[in-house]
Amino acid sequence: MSAPTGRNATMATAMIRDGNTIRVEWPIPWYGRLFSLPLLAASLCLFYYVLLALRNHVIGLADASDQIVDLLISCALGLVIGVPGLMVATFRYFAVVDMALRQVTAIRQFGPLKFRRPRNLSDFNFISVTDDGEKRGLVFGVNLCGQKGTTPVTLRGFAKRQAADDFARELGSALKLPLKNFVDTEPDDPDLDPDAPTEAAALLQRGRKSREAFPR
Repeated sequence: MSAPTGRNATMATAMIRDGNTIRVEWPIPWYGRLFSLPLLAASLCLFYYVLLALRNHVIGLADASDQIVDLLISCALGLVIGVPGLMVATFRYFAVVDMALRQVTAIRQFGPLKFRRPRNLSDFNFISVTDDGEKRGLVFGVNLCGQKGTTPVTLRGFAKRQAADDFARELGSALKLPLKNFVDTEPDDPDLDPDAPTEAAALLQRGRKSREAFPR
């Protein structure tokens, strides 16, 4: 079987369907993880200093008890600096839709740690496409939305509007949900769909925040 190309390749990488389960992942670009390198390097230097001091203590070249305060501070700083670096280096975000259980789970993963937020699929009744507000044209987001009071779930971002529209249509077809496009719409636009003004406004306001960590 030949590998998918063009639009089909984009859809294949954006959404993976396995039986009754649909998985959508928002991949982080390699350059987004470069920010973790200075933090990890500084943390490793601090821990190297601690290990070197302990080694000298073991072989009798120095007494580590005289440096206990410095060693504890170095360990604390190594953790404070290294943990955020490790989080940036290993961060993943994806959503899993279980059609059998009628549940959608947004997952933020940092290395082996996963923070899950399960939601009932019945809480959502349409899929929206939004832009990134004042910086329009950089990111087009695809989101699961519901009625008033329902917090939307952002699924995926695309650099091109056509790719976002295609993905939203395919996902809507799989979930049997309609598509509503709010691109180039202001949160207070009177032309917003009256059935979901709150959700559209919330998504458009969220789009104004920086998304530099996500792929373009």
